[in-house]
Amino acid sequence: MAPAIFAAQHKAFEAAYEEHMTVFASAGDDGAALLNCSGTGYILSASTPASDPLVTGVGGTHPNANFTTGAYQSETVWNDSGEAIDAGAGGGGGFSTVYPRPSYQFAAHTGSKFRGVPDVAYNGDEYGGVLAVCSECNDGAPAFFIFGGTSAGSPQWSGITALADQAAGHRVGFLNPSLYAIAASPLYHLALHDITVGNNSWDVSGVTGYSARRGWDPASGLGSPITAVLIKLLRFS
Repeated sequence: MAPAIFAAQHKAFEAAYEEHMTVFASAGDDGAALLNCSGTGYILSASTPASDPLVTGVGGTHPNANFTTGAYQSETVWNDSGEAIDAGAGGGGGFSTVYPRPSYQFAAHTGSKFRGVPDVAYNGDEYGGVLAVCSECNDGAPAFFIFGGTSAGSPQWSGITALADQAAGHRVGFLNPSLYAIAASPLYHLALHDITVGNNSWDVSGVTGYSARRGWDPASGLGSPITAVLIKLLRFS
């Protein structure tokens, strides 16, 4: 992306920040890679605008739940390498080459001097995705489809933030400082599922990605929300 476009984009996010608005962006669906400029192959890269320091980047996971009760059991990094659906099949993540590491990531021990993404994660797997009706996807006739990807996670995080706004009685604003503060506190595992299994090395790209680990990582960020607790904490942010 041209520097002028980066600058204009960041200026828009600065305006949103000043208005106490929360901005989410999906971290991408090609693992830790993006197509090169010529479209002939993949390179190790973090997606924009998720990598902007004034944006909350959302990565992808694959949750496991009890089929009868729906009770949460475990979660891994979303990576459908080798599966039947294997096109755009791994949660994005990595490090910016433009933006330095923001202050809210100092305690996260990212291992880089640059901005790391994602910040958080959500279910992105098409296997267990979002059921929706789409007529445009079916020549104008309404039909059911299952959608996934990190593009499904960002709007769901937006919904969680709207509930936090409602609980607080005001906009909670830019979330990242609060999210990383929670992760650095004893409340971390009460508010977020720390994803420690899996990686975002999507086989189709041929690019080696990153593995999940305890705490923040460039495959799943700080993890996925334990919504009821997180909303209670964010209302006081």
